Amino acid sequence: MKFGVLYHPSGPASASPYRVCDEKGGEVEWANAFLDGQRLRQLSLRSLRIYSYDLLNFARWFTPQCQPLAEITESTLVDYVRHQLEQDPKPTPQTVNHRLGTVRCCYRFHTGQEIPAGQTHFQRRYTRRSPLGYGRPRTAVAQGLRLKQDRRVIVPLSAEEVAKFWQSFRTYRDLVLVGLMLLDGLRSCEVLALELEDVQHAEGQIRVHGKGNKKRPLPLHPDILEVLGHYLRLERPLTNSPALFVSLKGRQRGQPLTAAGLRSLFRHHRVRTQVSHANPHRFRHSFGRDMVQAGMSLPALQQLMGHAQISTTMLYVELAPQDVWREYARAMEKRKALDSSHLS
Repeated sequence: MKFGVLYHPSGPASASPYRVCDEKGGEVEWANAFLDGQRLRQLSLRSLRIYSYDLLNFARWFTPQCQPLAEITESTLVDYVRHQLEQDPKPTPQTVNHRLGTVRCCYRFHTGQEIPAGQTHFQRRYTRRSPLGYGRPRTAVAQGLRLKQDRRVIVPLSAEEVAKFWQSFRTYRDLVLVGLMLLDGLRSCEVLALELEDVQHAEGQIRVHGKGNKKRPLPLHPDILEVLGHYLRLERPLTNSPALFVSLKGRQRGQPLTAAGLRSLFRHHRVRTQVSHANPHRFRHSFGRDMVQAGMSLPALQQLMGHAQISTTMLYVELAPQDVWREYARAMEKRKALDSSHLS
């Protein structure tokens, strides 16, 4: 048996259902103690799963060295990064950085301290400013090795691609799924986490459970509200499941729709429509772009999309630079009008 991650959904509520195991089937104690700690913090199952696979990758490399976790240094992480970059296929810088961050969190959990420098010194000072450019800059210290990542580029779908993909759906359930991503900007995990009690028909709203289990109410477009009503009355199987979206047929009929089921749904329709890059997050990006082009303020869009930082929301401004120039020209016209009125 090789190192692996096992899933035990029937375990204690205070323990992580994801367990990192060694080649003998025994638990990797330092990894699972950290996962249990994150479970106590009420992290989502998705986060626990990501952490477990990060620690699995590190444990496979680290355990044969027979070194206690408390004795690692940044030099150890340099060797770990070198090992990863020599693999085929080579992981992306984002993946390597996420793994390093998880190892640092795990070390901090067990020792209460940051990983010491060792023989390498990657600490650096930099100036941090507000993403909107206001306020006084302050000096921050970046801890440890971190790979340079490519600048994030958002590529939404065109209106023609959206229409082509949308028209390929035939069930009310699927139309509501895509509509919530396209007209409310929901993430795929947020769509799958919705429950029947989250739908507030009278108010025309839906309660979304975002990252960090942060709840935010969102307005439902009248068209989506109508189709949602059809799905609940005519199409959703009789089931005791509290999930809003369930499987409509097969052995899983009436069971909550899974992430794998959603991926399969999109994969089928990508082949059917030949819109090869259509996926849930592209629909979310399309929503953000459309809202910016329609003139929605960034703070309002940040609230709608559930972004922790407004700098993430600002990425959508860059999608349509012509809109920025149009707003600039409009502002300059208003300024000229004000100057003229003062002069007269």
